[in-house]
Formats: sequence, structure tokens, C-alpha cells
Amino acid sequence: MQVDVLTLFPGLFEPFVATSLLGKACDAGTVDIRVHDLRSWATDRHRVVDDIPYGGGPGMVLKPDPLVAAIEAIAGPKGAGREAVVILMSPQGDRLDQAEACALALRERLVLVCGRYEGVDQRAIELAVDREISIGDYVLAGGEIPAMAVIEAVVRLIPGVLGNPESAETESFRTASLEGPQYTRPAVFRDREVPEVLRSGNHAEIARWRAERAHELTKRRRPDLLTGRDEES
Repeated sequence: MQVDVLTLFPGLFEPFVATSLLGKACDAGTVDIRVHDLRSWATDRHRVVDDIPYGGGPGMVLKPDPLVAAIEAIAGPKGAGREAVVILMSPQGDRLDQAEACALALRERLVLVCGRYEGVDQRAIELAVDREISIGDYVLAGGEIPAMAVIEAVVRLIPGVLGNPESAETESFRTASLEGPQYTRPAVFRDREVPEVLRSGNHAEIARWRAERAHELTKRRRPDLLTGRDEES
């Protein structure tokens, strides 16, 4: 997969891309992450990419001309011939969830556009953006952290990125429920013992116990995930 990121702050992505599983995936060639500075498409000597909003109001808005030029240079014009999916990180976008991450992981190329200030000129969205995605009902200073969240959620689902592929199959939200509690050594810590069933070696009983704990946790913390299922069981 190739992921292009369009941002005003490319330096924020340097340590992120080089770290942990993501860094290993980049080194192995499993994913190619390219970060672009939006100001490279500004046409004036001050590299201005924002302006005051029409109609008044606080803050600044990203201008359509450099933004559209940048997106089209990276992904091509919007339309049927475009291979990449251009995604604007925006509080107005569709909510990112695990199902969406799985769908994006099937794509060969993503372009993530990081908004800033008070937003993006609507004409740029209409002319060059395919989708808008949000990571939650709150507002951040820009789209860089949301873009990182998308990259992290998607890349780890690409075959070969995780050391054990079963890790992605047993996580929270993969089966419309939260993941249950986990334990490791020592068997006793400050008088708290690891549940005996997890030390029994009985894999069927362990699987049953984990499923029960996951259901209990989901019912208590996220009952909305159980909609359409037997919430009384």
C-alpha cells in the first residue's frame, strides 16, 4: 500500500513513520508512506495557503487553489480514472471504525489530507476530495493526528505487518464486541492471581472464558455494540 499525506507540518510524521510496527512495515516495503508539504503548491513568495473566510468569522480557511493543485498532482483529477482514495480528515466526516479500517486496508493507495485552521474551502472538497473521515466527536487543531490514527488502524491490518496475524482477529471491535482482559506473568501479583482457567491448558475452556468475559465487558461498557444480538445472555 502507498499512503500519501498532505500537511502543513510534515515534520510531525517523521518519528511516527519510523517507529514500531509502522517503521518495520516501511523498511520491509509493505507500505510506502510519502509526506508532502502543502506549501510547496503555494504560488506566492510567502507560500500562503490560507485566507480569511467570506462572510466573516474567526480564524482562517485553507485556500482552494493550492490545495486542489496539490491533490491533483499527487492523486490525479477527481473522477473514475483516479486510483487513489483522497480522504480529508474532518470533524464533519464519517466516523472511523474497525469496519472502515478493514475496508481501507483493501485499497492499494490512500491520500490523506490534513485540514487546519477553521477548515477547508468547500470548493476544494467538491473538486478534489473523495471522502471525509472523522475519528470522533471532538475538534483538534489539525488533521495530522487523525491521519496518523487512520494510518495506524489501516496498516496493521495489511497481511505481514503484524507478527502474529491472529492478533488482528481477536481484537476489540473485530467481532462487534470489546476484547476481554489479558494477563501475563507473574501468576500472582500483589495478591491478585491470574484466573485459573487461563493456566489450565484447556483451550476450549479458555476460549469459552474469554468469550464470556468479552461479552460481559461489552455489555457493561459498550452495550450499543450488542444491538441486534442477545443482550440478556
